[in-house]
Amino acid sequence: MRVLAIDIGEKRIGVAVSDPTGKVATPVCVLPAAEVEAAAPSWRRVLEDWEPECLLAGLPLSLSGDESAQTARVRARARAIASRAGLPLSFADERLSSSEAKRILHEQGLSEEAMRGRVDMIAASLFLQAWLDARLER
Repeated sequence: MRVLAIDIGEKRIGVAVSDPTGKVATPVCVLPAAEVEAAAPSWRRVLEDWEPECLLAGLPLSLSGDESAQTARVRARARAIASRAGLPLSFADERLSSSEAKRILHEQGLSEEAMRGRVDMIAASLFLQAWLDARLER
């Protein structure tokens, strides 16, 4: 089952995808949030290219695992995106995924400016991979 993961931010949405077997996550792209939420051609092209069977949205929980106002906003935005795409929706804990993505990119020698366009898709691939691994363990 191919899963498309989205890391929803205020301005950008990072996108990652699993392989068809649902074992390996790969970063895909970062799109302006407004384009994804409006089902613009750039977002529709991602959906057409990858043909996902499920959408996975990262939930920004607190370090203690509690939900916040931001969590509720992300849930609502993800539901709207999934509804427009006609895809079932699941959620994954995205705690520390952006920090880990920044660490990985920093180790690759990227500057803060160069990281800006990549962090969100790397973060999406990290929480997607964790979600896929948890499903395989069951």
